[in-house]
Amino acid sequence: MKLSYLTVEELARTAQESKKPISHIVLKEQALSMEKTEEEVYSVMQKSFQVMKESIQNGMDPNLRSASGLSGGSAYRMKQAAEQGKSHFGPLFGNALAMALAVAEYNSSMGRIVAAPTAGSCGVLPAALVSVMEDKKLPENQVVMSLFTASAIGMVIAKNASISGAEGGCQAEVGTASAMAACALTELLGGTPHMVCNSCAIALKNILGLVCDPVAGLVEVPCIKRNALGVANAFTACQLSLAGIQSAIPTEEVIQAMKRIGQQMPSALKETAEGGLAATPTGCRLCQEIFG
Repeated sequence: MKLSYLTVEELARTAQESKKPISHIVLKEQALSMEKTEEEVYSVMQKSFQVMKESIQNGMDPNLRSASGLSGGSAYRMKQAAEQGKSHFGPLFGNALAMALAVAEYNSSMGRIVAAPTAGSCGVLPAALVSVMEDKKLPENQVVMSLFTASAIGMVIAKNASISGAEGGCQAEVGTASAMAACALTELLGGTPHMVCNSCAIALKNILGLVCDPVAGLVEVPCIKRNALGVANAFTACQLSLAGIQSAIPTEEVIQAMKRIGQQMPSALKETAEGGLAATPTGCRLCQEIFG
C-alpha cells in the first residue's frame, strides 16, 4: 500500500476496499513509509494530542495576555459563560468555542501548540475533538486515531492547493483546519469514508474566499476569533454529512476552486496587513499604538 495523498477520493476508496476507517490505512501507510512500527507512529500522534489538551488548559488562564495586548482572556470569558449555563446553543458548542479561543490565544502568547495545519489555525482541530470527546465520553485512543484522518486531509489540501495564508488567504489556513476537524469528527462519530469526503467539501465550500488580513501584521485580530468560526463550521459540515447530505461539487473540485481563488486574491488580502480589517481606521490605529 502506498498512498499518494493527492485526492480525498483515493483515501476514501482505499478505506472502502480495505473495509477499514481512513485513519487505520493512514497509520499503516505512515508506519511503512517511515520504517517504524504502528505503535511508534501512534505514540507520536498521542504526544501531539497531549500538547493540544495542555494548550487548551493553559489558554484558559484569565490573566493570559499577548505581548501586543491585542488578545487574551476571551477563552476564559467564553468558558465562564458555558459553565454558567449562558451558552445559548448548548454546552458542547460553548465549550468548543472556548477551547478554540484558548489554543489560539495561547499561541499568540508564545505558548506551545500543535500547528494543525498552521499556528494561525491551531485552535480548530483541538477544540473540535476535545469538546466532543468530553461531551460524548469517547475513548482517547479513538480520538488520537481520528487525527490520522485529519492529517491525511491536510496533506491532500497542502499538495493540491495551499495551507498558507500568505499564499491562499485564511481560507487556506482556518479553512483547511476546519475541513480537517470536520473529517476527523465524521469518522469519530461513525461516518463512512464517503461521508468524510463530503465533510471535507462542505467545510471548505463554507469558507471559500476568506481573506488573511491580520491587524498590525500579528496573528491575533481577527485570526483568534476565526478559530472559533472554524470549529463551528467543522460541526456544521460534520452534522450535514452524517445526515446523508452530499456536496454537489466533488471534494477535489472544491480544493481546486480554493487554489484558484487564492491565486486570484490580491496580495493586500494575503497576510500583508495592507487590506481588509488591517486597513480599517481602527486597524491602522492599533498598528500605530503597537509599533509606533
